[in-house]
Amino acid sequence: MKITGITTEEYRWPRRVPITNGLHTYNDVEFAFVRIRTDEGIEGIGLGTGGKIWRAAVEHLAPMLIGEDPRNTERLWTRMWVPKLIGRRGLTTRAISSIDIGLWDIKAKAAGMPLYRLLGGFRESVPTYVAGGYYEAGKGLAELAQEMETNVKMGARAIKMKVGALTAKQDAERVRVVREAIGPEVKLLVDANCAYRWYSAVQFARLVEEHDVFWFEEPVQADDYEGHRKLAQQCAIPIATGENEYTRYGFRDLIKTEAVAILNPDAKVMGGITEFMKVVALAQSHDLDIAPHGSQDIHVHLVAAIANGLILEFYGEAVDPMASRIYRNTLSLNPDGTVSPPQAPGIGVDLNYDVLAEFRVA
Repeated sequence: MKITGITTEEYRWPRRVPITNGLHTYNDVEFAFVRIRTDEGIEGIGLGTGGKIWRAAVEHLAPMLIGEDPRNTERLWTRMWVPKLIGRRGLTTRAISSIDIGLWDIKAKAAGMPLYRLLGGFRESVPTYVAGGYYEAGKGLAELAQEMETNVKMGARAIKMKVGALTAKQDAERVRVVREAIGPEVKLLVDANCAYRWYSAVQFARLVEEHDVFWFEEPVQADDYEGHRKLAQQCAIPIATGENEYTRYGFRDLIKTEAVAILNPDAKVMGGITEFMKVVALAQSHDLDIAPHGSQDIHVHLVAAIANGLILEFYGEAVDPMASRIYRNTLSLNPDGTVSPPQAPGIGVDLNYDVLAEFRVA
């Protein structure tokens, strides 16, 4: 089997209202992927992040892969990743990630297996949390509580909310309201998206410890390893981070801080599935759990494949109005709050072009 072509597609649609986390506001949803064609008619879909730099990086990498066997994922990853020129961090690494995901999609399709089974097949369904709790115009405490109650009624056994954009006391009040809304049995996760300094993160953590917070995600800047360490020394809540970390080397250094209890690698960001599985093994050797950040469509396979997969992040229509329409086979919560990976060979995504067509931008 040989690669015959690599192309990109990008789409964008507006949210009902802009959403804000601890530092950033998002008006639109961006959806992008790489399509990899082969001479045997098998195509790979590599989910990505989009944008001019991402697209240019994919175009730069494509010629070195044409004519290669897409199943040689280790060799092709090593060929693409040349840190002096491309791939050490940032958007070029995200481009490598997208291509690598597409290669693994082909590899699993050629094997006639769903990706999670090819990678290890540890379980048939995965624990899941529903992500939300963003700051929005017109969303007060009552509306926030209602959103979380709706998630629980949908079957969620764990939910995540945003913090960091208001004062510590104001956000602590939001956490209190959410805990009351979801009850004592549902896990409550908070995510600051790097909004705090280490000392202000300590102050906030002490205000919300009484509400049984399951984890405190991205409390400080991703590169502030020392801040993570100082916070962990004074914080009873487990720290989760890693969505903005890159490659096995970045996670090696993050683990060395001994501050992070739960790692949040994003296969679309940090180097793709090839690199993700190396981080999984590194985490296993330190008895650390993996809870991937982002797209449930690829990460459901990765959490299901591994023994130290803790929980899956799940985005519904409250965050993305197209969440149930991008694919013809949309993932959904099981009655027990888990999600099951698709059984079709590969990643198992079936793009709904009838819906997507009007939103294409590149």
